[in-house]
Amino acid sequence: QVQLVESGGGLVQAGGSLRLSCAASGRMFSRYSMGWFRQAPGKEREFVAAFNWSGGRISYADSVKGRFTISRNNAKSTVYLQMNSLKPEDTAVYYCAAAFGSSGSSLVGEYDYWGQGTQVTVSS
Repeated sequence: QVQLVESGGGLVQAGGSLRLSCAASGRMFSRYSMGWFRQAPGKEREFVAAFNWSGGRISYADSVKGRFTISRNNAKSTVYLQMNSLKPEDTAVYYCAAAFGSSGSSLVGEYDYWGQGTQVTVSS
């Protein structure tokens, strides 16, 4: 069992930056692939970035490539999402998710555990 708690969301102007954190509790964090997803009002949850469990594969959605960076600290059981050059269309609730083993999938259904989400609002 893994519990995930996100933090770091907030209100920021377009062009600004935010750093989201996701703290995990439970054993064997290093064996979990970790992902970030987001969901805007009236839209489906969509993939943002993922880091596979071995740390050898990172993937990003095209919409955030070059602006967002995912990283993880296994010693602290924490995964981060550094978001730069934010745009109004990045406004959403951001969720972190964990999948045991896995390859760092972009598919919502591949993840076993989810956090409660943190709101990110980018004003124009």
